[in-house]
This record gives sequence, structure tokens and C-alpha cells, in this order.
Amino acid sequence: MISDYARMIGPVNVTSAENPYRSPLLQRPGAVELPDAATSPLDARGVAWHYGDPLGEQRALSSGPVLVDRSHRRVLRVSGPDAPAFLNNLLSQKLDDATSAFTGSALDLDMQGHILHHVGVHGEGGTFHLDMPATQLPTFEDFLRRMVFWSDVEITRTDLGILTVLTRSGEAHAGGAYVRVVPGWDDPRRFDVAVERGAVSEYAEEFVRTGGRLAGLMAFTAERVRAGEPELGADLDEKSIPHEAPALINRGGRIGAVHLDKGCYRGQETVARVENLGRSPRLLVLLHLDGSAPVEPTTGSEVTLGGRVVGRLGTVVHDADYGPVALALLKRSAIGRGDLTVGGEAPVSASIDPDSLPADEGEKAGRRAVEKLRGHR
Repeated sequence: MISDYARMIGPVNVTSAENPYRSPLLQRPGAVELPDAATSPLDARGVAWHYGDPLGEQRALSSGPVLVDRSHRRVLRVSGPDAPAFLNNLLSQKLDDATSAFTGSALDLDMQGHILHHVGVHGEGGTFHLDMPATQLPTFEDFLRRMVFWSDVEITRTDLGILTVLTRSGEAHAGGAYVRVVPGWDDPRRFDVAVERGAVSEYAEEFVRTGGRLAGLMAFTAERVRAGEPELGADLDEKSIPHEAPALINRGGRIGAVHLDKGCYRGQETVARVENLGRSPRLLVLLHLDGSAPVEPTTGSEVTLGGRVVGRLGTVVHDADYGPVALALLKRSAIGRGDLTVGGEAPVSASIDPDSLPADEGEKAGRRAVEKLRGHR
């Protein structure tokens, strides 16, 4: 039986009723698309995975900015007098007071707090642009339209594509319809530039002319994995809740996708319960994989501890500094209990990067109150 989650995200080789998008930058010399991109759980179809030098493109960050083509993502515009309140009531991010420039992300959850959609958010002057994988567009747009009722909002599909600038210099990057300064990315800094798809080549040529370099989606993916930022189709599953990926939670001044001090939205009860009373049963962590293994594990492979399945592998990528790395969704009970193994017929040893474990998951005020009450019995 097909799960509701599978129906929601749809087959990974479907972008919309139109022909699948192919970036003009795929015509550049050396451009290579991810093998089997049409069936990969990664959102990678239609753009270059690399331009012939995948590790060199990652290392280029040490000498200057790089531009990654992510123009295969789709962008919705939500505008109108009620747009801030409308989105604030539906999504996990606080947006009702975002009248000045706001950049971050947001989640759409089901009633049980499971993640259905994950979108980037840029808001300015009461107008919001929401970017997402093409596979998420139909169901997310349908959800928004069904919830309009009497709200004075307009929901529009745009022909904008996202070009991501990564830089260690900290310089701002202008151009395009808007620039989203992505919070939580400090080294390198990340700027998502929204450009009309018809102007992608022109923007890229000017970027290279002024001293930048093109890098494929593989370079971005390596940085995303190191940042602990999940991609819904690859790293999370139908049971995933926000607290399983610490990078999604607004905490310590960092803007993620979930604001912990806002009013009700669908799934908010689960967020509040985990935040105040306990911890998520699973946690998204960074794994270092044995680079000498003859066969590289793939997304979805089982992670085991002492022969017992304790999680699943998410995004797998070769990092220029660390070799093969991956995100993995693990049971908390397995963390710190010993060496892990990934895969079955050709098992690969794996170890958890301790820096990927959250240092702060918030004070459990509700738990403390319960224990205080029990102490008075």
C-alpha cells in the first residue's frame, strides 16, 4: 500500500505537468548531471552535479566565491494584505510581523507533527517568496489554495530559479529578483539569489567574469551535509518531526524553520510537547564513512549497531576534506554506544561526527514542572 507521504511527495521524476526543467548551464563544457537523477531521492534533476572537477570545485571556496545552479527549484509568490497572517497561521515560522526583510525557512506539518513540506522563505514588504523542490510544488500549492477561504492573498507560480552563492569572504551578493541570506551558514556564507530562469546564463557569465567560479550541486550538497541541513526526500521520512533535525529549530538566535514562540498551526502540539517535555526519539547526525570500502552505501541503506538496525542513511556525498560523508537518522539509544555499520552485503564502517550532536536542545520546562509536582507528593 502506498503511504500518504509517498502520495504527497510523488514520484521523484515528476516536476509538474510541464516538461521537466533543464538548466541552460547543463550545456556548459564539462557539465555532468547526477547519474540516475530522475530516480534519485536527491533533488538534483535538471542541473549540473559538477562541471568536470567535483572536488576542485569544492576547494575553490578557499580562494573565492562559487556559484551553484539550483534553478530547478520552484518559487511561489504569496502577496496581498493578508499574506503575513495567512502564512503565519499555516507554517511553523513566525511571519505575521515580517513586514521588513525576512529570510529563513518554514515547515508545513500534518496534525501529528510530521514534516510534509520544507520551504525557503524570503519576505519583504508583506510579499513572500517560497522556494522548494519541484516535486513539492503541486501539493504545497494545493494546500495553500485550499486554505485561502476569505483571506485577501494571491498565490502565483513564478519562473524564478535559485542560484546559490557560497563564499568565505562574507561579501553580500546582489542582483536578481531578491537575495535570501540563509541563516545558520557562517563558513561558508550562503546567499540564495532568485533569478528569472531566462537570465540564468547571463547571471552565471557575469559572476565568472568578475572572478567567481561555477560549482556543481555536489559542492553545495557537501556543504549542506556538513551544515546538518536535511533535504526532505533524502534525509527524512514519513515519521520525521522537526526536532529530529536540530538545524530546523530556531534556537540561540539562529533562525531555522520552526519558531518556538508563536501561535497555533497544524502540528504545533507535537513541537511544543517535544520542546517542553522530552526529546525526539531519533536524531539527524553526520557520519564519516570508511573511504576504503569497495562499494559506497546509498541513501536509504540501513545503519546497524551490533547487528541491530538503528537508523537509515540519508544524503551521501564525497567531501573534499573528509572523504565520503553522509547524514543519517539514528535512534538516540544508538548514539555513543559503539561503531556503526552501513549496508548489508558489503557493509561499510561509519562513525558519528561529535560536532554534529546538538550542544543545546533547550530547557525542558514542562519536564521540570512535572518533576517538581511529583516531588510534592
